[in-house]
Amino acid sequence: MNIAHNAKGVYTIWLRELKRFWRDRSRILGSIAQPTLFLFILGTGLGYTFKRGGVDFGGSNFNQFIFPGIVAMSLLFTSTFSAMSIIWDREFGFLKEILVAPISRTSVAIGKALGGATVAMIQGTILLLFAPLVGVKIGILMLPLIWASMFLIAFSLTSFAIIFGISIRSTEGFQMIMNFMLMPMFLLSGALYKLDNLGGWIEVIVRINPLTYGVDLLRGLMLNDTIYGLTTDIAFLSIFGAVSLVIAVFAFKRSD
Repeated sequence: MNIAHNAKGVYTIWLRELKRFWRDRSRILGSIAQPTLFLFILGTGLGYTFKRGGVDFGGSNFNQFIFPGIVAMSLLFTSTFSAMSIIWDREFGFLKEILVAPISRTSVAIGKALGGATVAMIQGTILLLFAPLVGVKIGILMLPLIWASMFLIAFSLTSFAIIFGISIRSTEGFQMIMNFMLMPMFLLSGALYKLDNLGGWIEVIVRINPLTYGVDLLRGLMLNDTIYGLTTDIAFLSIFGAVSLVIAVFAFKRSD
């Protein structure tokens, strides 16, 4: 199989994921509604409480502080549930047609990962439109860096979710496992609170959570407030994404 043939296969699968997303308007609205509720309802309520308690968020108010975390949450949920398309494709027989097509299974995994990451980045970009409403100023020159970071986060998380998507046979099982994992990942990422002086077992979980570094990366770019440093964030997400993609490719090669 030549490189051009496999590249065309990657592009075709990527394009299919985008078309499927664009045609499902309820999915678009639903994935925007949840982060918006967190940002404006939870953010306003908790923000008032923290303000009365004198909690310092590094010169930002609570809504500004959680905004990068809400964007990361959108990336997390959209990326992981994009992998559910693998189960649907299996049920309708489309996955079998892809796997017997004259392209490598590595191309299939990469196409799925790129498609899910692109869809998640589009969702995250829509949420960026709310930045002025909470007082987060994003310069034009900063947008390419934010988009690149969002894509890196989304690609890493989609690759991770694909491992489960190709291994689990039912949508119910996938949803149960993903729901079991997603909320702890979100709540232990620092999206809603500062990670200073945690200590103990919870700090260990926070430090191995990929979303922690995604939130820190976006917060560093949007608010110039980072704990681990942008270089560490990018390095961790890159390694995590690469390892997840390799495992996903291996899972595809073993799939029937």
